[in-house]
Amino acid sequence: QVQLVESGGGLVQAGGSLRLSCAASGGIFSIETVGWFRHAPGKERELVARMDSDGRTNYPDSVKGRFTVSRDNFKNTVYLQMNGLKPEDTAVYYCNVLLRMTWGHLSDSWGQGTQVTVSS
Repeated sequence: QVQLVESGGGLVQAGGSLRLSCAASGGIFSIETVGWFRHAPGKERELVARMDSDGRTNYPDSVKGRFTVSRDNFKNTVYLQMNGLKPEDTAVYYCNVLLRMTWGHLSDSWGQGTQVTVSS
């Protein structure tokens, strides 16, 4: 089974930075698309970063200019760099990666989530 393991969350002061990692294992594959989501108490799940199969990225206005999604195909890892963090960024962050196996099968996988807490 394909597995995504997230790391990098923690407690940071407002204005600080964190880099979340999402490492994929369990097969031979290439990364097709990447999504980072967050879910805070009392709020709907929100897409905060997306990368398509061509490497193009999209961000909502709430994080644009502060968050950057990237990938390292050699390490089978995707990242979310978060700068200028705000208290409203506090949430559990989840990675979602669409992987293409060598034989063409697509695997849509989710990380376990990592807590990001931004204090004021």
